[in-house]
Amino acid sequence: MHSKRSLIRRTIAVTAAGAAALVLASCGGNGDSPAGHGGHTSKSPSASASADQGKHNAADVAFAQGMIPHHRQAVEMADLTPDRAQSPEVKKLAEDIKKAQDPEIKTLSGWLTSWSEEVPAEGAMDHSMHGDMEGMMSAEEMDKLKDSSGTAFDTAFMEMMIKHHEGAVAMAKTEQADGAYAPAKKMAGDIITSQTAEISQMNKLLGKD
Repeated sequence: MHSKRSLIRRTIAVTAAGAAALVLASCGGNGDSPAGHGGHTSKSPSASASADQGKHNAADVAFAQGMIPHHRQAVEMADLTPDRAQSPEVKKLAEDIKKAQDPEIKTLSGWLTSWSEEVPAEGAMDHSMHGDMEGMMSAEEMDKLKDSSGTAFDTAFMEMMIKHHEGAVAMAKTEQADGAYAPAKKMAGDIITSQTAEISQMNKLLGKD
């Protein structure tokens, strides 16, 4: 009888110890094992990667929201060229500007949309809302350009586009200094390179360089 009780006690003790071990193992698994903790952290690497790829700051948003209307006006100026310009060099320059900046407008708009930020509205309001932006032409200046033709247009176009490009280069340099989003900083670098070269080209055509 006594041996039976001892056996029962030992059985209970072993069972309890086994249960305790299972509980401890279960707790350890939830906290540290790939099955438990990994269920939470399995998303972390991809989430972190996405966050790094999509990391942006206020400077990136300002760059995109400012460069969109800036580029739109440059394209608007370039669109005036086929019917008004006399110089083949000016016509070619306008084509190059449009080819470069149209796709950039789409890219910048896509970034803002992905960041849940407002994409600047299109239309004449660009001139009034962003008239104080670096290098932007006023509505009066745009009207003057539209009313000119021949060599007068060529000269006005290049003088205005130099000012316009200088504003874009300044904005791009600010993005490179303050931005966090790598693709935006790369675009800023491309803008600095291409538009600085076009400024030099226009100065030469104007006989200023």
